[in-house]
Amino acid sequence: MDTDLIFVIGLLVGALAIPAILSAFVDGRPPRAAAIMLLVAGVLVVVAVTRKPGGYTFEGIPNVVYRVIGQLTHGS
Repeated sequence: MDTDLIFVIGLLVGALAIPAILSAFVDGRPPRAAAIMLLVAGVLVVVAVTRKPGGYTFEGIPNVVYRVIGQLTHGS
């Protein structure tokens, strides 16, 4: 699997964990599922960063996301 795809999936899972955390706290229940999602997201991002030579920069993250979306929509 491509490191860029792993990185973007990790970012997506992390972004989806934020509403889950807020919902759990508002409802007064422990955020177990959200914590697992954050753990999975963190592992995916760390794996992608360590496997890619040179890693990622904050300025390059939007380009990585656009490149992955382009690969998925155009099938290349």
